[in-house]
Amino acid sequence: QVQLVESGGGLVQPGGSLRLTCAASGFTFSNYAMSWYRQAPGLERELVAAITSTGSSTNYADSMKGRFTISRDNLKNTVYLQMKSLKPEDTAVYYCNAGWGTPFFHYWGQGTQVTVSS
Repeated sequence: QVQLVESGGGLVQPGGSLRLTCAASGFTFSNYAMSWYRQAPGLERELVAAITSTGSSTNYADSMKGRFTISRDNLKNTVYLQMKSLKPEDTAVYYCNAGWGTPFFHYWGQGTQVTVSS
């Protein structure tokens, strides 16, 4: 069955960096675009970034442009999110899912908590 395992979150000071990892299994990873989402307390889940199946094209939410970079390794069935210049408003649980901006699977992993605080 589909599994999405996010990791790499943690507590970081404003201006810091983190690299999130999503390990996927249970589907043909290289056939799917992948996206990162996040959900802050009391708010709806929102799209952070998306990448095509080959990695040739990416898309970012406006507030993440220039700070976040999505990438993937189809040999490792893994998608990454490099985050820099983190702000307190980036605090959220981060999730990955297949699809270009719209979650393909109803299943969600456990997510990884990112907390930006001094």
